[in-house]
Amino acid sequence: MEQKLRVGVIGATGMVGQRFLTILENHPYFEVTCLAASKRSAGRSYEEAVGDRWKLKQPMPEKYKKMTVEDAWEVDTVAEQVDFCFCAVDLDAEKTRELEYAYAKKETPIVSNNKAHRWTPDVPMIIPEVNDDHLQIIEAQKKRLGTKNGFIAVKPNCSIQSYVPALSALLAYEPYEVVATTYQAISGAGKTFESMPEIIDNVIPYIGGEEEKSEQEPLKIWGHIENGEIVKASSPIITTQCLRVPVSDGHTAAVFVKFKKKPTKEQILEAWKNYEGKPQQRKLPSAPEQFITYFEEENRPQPKLDRDRDKGMGTFVGRLREDTVYDYKFIGLSHNTLRGAAGGAVLNAELLVSEGYLVRK
Repeated sequence: MEQKLRVGVIGATGMVGQRFLTILENHPYFEVTCLAASKRSAGRSYEEAVGDRWKLKQPMPEKYKKMTVEDAWEVDTVAEQVDFCFCAVDLDAEKTRELEYAYAKKETPIVSNNKAHRWTPDVPMIIPEVNDDHLQIIEAQKKRLGTKNGFIAVKPNCSIQSYVPALSALLAYEPYEVVATTYQAISGAGKTFESMPEIIDNVIPYIGGEEEKSEQEPLKIWGHIENGEIVKASSPIITTQCLRVPVSDGHTAAVFVKFKKKPTKEQILEAWKNYEGKPQQRKLPSAPEQFITYFEEENRPQPKLDRDRDKGMGTFVGRLREDTVYDYKFIGLSHNTLRGAAGGAVLNAELLVSEGYLVRK
């Protein structure tokens, strides 16, 4: 880009906000010009506001340490400093919706990491390689909000990135029943091993709200636009169980699937190998060169070995084989704070730039 877009990060002090800053430190499209968080952080330097709560292995980027944190609710103050914002606040859904609407109505687009607007009918919930056509709904949303440029776009739940891309590549074979059990890393809860000692030598078989999101969000992603709304798909039926496991980063899924038109194993592997979208075709900065990578080894993919491949932005699959109850079963893996959270939102923003939805004010 000739001139970088000015970006704000709302919720900059939390784990996902921290991840945004490490990704955006040297981004070719975006320059962070504003950091925003809660009132208790406002007015302090970023380094002071975060204190001992920096949770990433990478050090805090020097360029942000002395930046003054703004109050996220001072919408006018933040909006005048940026062209758009990433949002990763830790608020309840109602407050998050209120905040994101406030920015959109100030003609400041929001690319959100939050769940609050995932089921708003005219807000696109995007995996860029899968449903970029849903961006068309933004025009209906802007009409509803009465804005010229302001809108909200969101990314889906982090865990579904481990299996939805693999299933999306196979939609031509009409999957109609899916069982997915996800084994989710502690960073998905904003935790490290130091702050979550109860996970060590343990598995916690419950993550609040996760199973509903894992079963329903794919259907919106596979849905269609009708009368200014995104109508979710009616199939496949998905049932899930979601477990928290002692892994730092990387969500793993064990997936079982039935097809109306059962493919051969060779057809599945070919579909995965060739599956790509606009991020690959346009060589967007955060896009993995190979979206879905299949491992022939019986013991792969593994979070520790594979989550950081392709900048942590790919989907990794393995152990594809026929099943005695379902047609096929396989293992999926994705990096939950990169592809599944901040990285996925940054890739969404890159796609929005390439489609002309994000521009300088």
